[in-house]
Amino acid sequence: MELSLRFSHSSFHSSSSSTLNHPCKKGQAVSIGACNRVLASPHRFRFSCVALKQTVQRCSEKYGLPHETICASRKHHYPLQSSLYHEEELHRTYNGYGHCRRRAFLRDLVVRSELTGAGSTGASYVSSEFWFSSKVRGICFYVVTALAAITLFVPMVLQHPLVLMFDRYRRKAQYLVAKAWASLTVAPFFKIEYEGLENLPQADTPAMYVSNHQSFLDIYTLLTLGRSFKFISKTSIFLYPIIGWAMFLLGVIPLKRLDSRSQLECLKQCMALIKKGASVFFFPEGTRSRDGKLGTFKKGAFSIAAKTGVPVVPITLVGTGKIMPPGMEAELNPGSVKVIVHPCIVGNNADELCNETRNIIAQELTRQG
Repeated sequence: MELSLRFSHSSFHSSSSSTLNHPCKKGQAVSIGACNRVLASPHRFRFSCVALKQTVQRCSEKYGLPHETICASRKHHYPLQSSLYHEEELHRTYNGYGHCRRRAFLRDLVVRSELTGAGSTGASYVSSEFWFSSKVRGICFYVVTALAAITLFVPMVLQHPLVLMFDRYRRKAQYLVAKAWASLTVAPFFKIEYEGLENLPQADTPAMYVSNHQSFLDIYTLLTLGRSFKFISKTSIFLYPIIGWAMFLLGVIPLKRLDSRSQLECLKQCMALIKKGASVFFFPEGTRSRDGKLGTFKKGAFSIAAKTGVPVVPITLVGTGKIMPPGMEAELNPGSVKVIVHPCIVGNNADELCNETRNIIAQELTRQG
């Protein structure tokens, strides 16, 4: 049950000189720490903030004293009557250092504060049920992807000798298996909407594909396009059973991020593949965006495109970062993904290609919200 209490600041006096204002940087979350302030009314009722494990997601641009408080009691837990009417009982919950002993009453009380000028009070917390369902979905996702990978790895191994004989550089047959694997994995969990597929070059036309990078799910999403472009991946991932071996069969290009020689070798290998008629895929940001914002583009991919004369195909991915945020790969939230393929860009100046591509993707991300 929930009890809504509205009060003015003059109705209470503070038993501590500390303030409830918590200055934070714009866009960050606010979390309530230990019980650091007690408010007392003339009617001998005391109330305080409660230490919570969950993070309070800020939903307003302002900060200040709460003007609405929601008190929710857990099922089958009831505070003692003495805890409500005897201030001595509440005093015992605080020691000399200001720390809170988590008594039953304080554990059962959940405080949600609607900050000044904020939105709904219910938006402050992510429910435990939602978190649990995301965990379960995450486990199911990896079970499905493992089963699909094990099943489809066998035909990849069997057809690999023929692939090396007749299609060593593009390896279209292997990428058809990879598309089937990605489609089987994501289909039970989220829907992918495509826009601008007519802008994709012909399957046999070499091109430089680039995209924003939001999530671990980006690779799965891009494989469903059915284009045999060569990804670039960290060398450590090649050691993963089944997945790493499949990447080797696909001809994925290895890269040691902090090794300048490896980076140079990677660029040379990309240029050689393009000259042989294969396509290459780059994430120009270099890594996944942690805050959802588009990062700075590195110019390696655009230098290759400028030198080889192949078109740059900008792709915008929307929604993958919300379904599986960076650093939270064990969870899978509900949602949908949108893939926008933009018209090709051709040029011989790496800087211009880089800036134009980034502007296109940034504008699309802004338009999609």
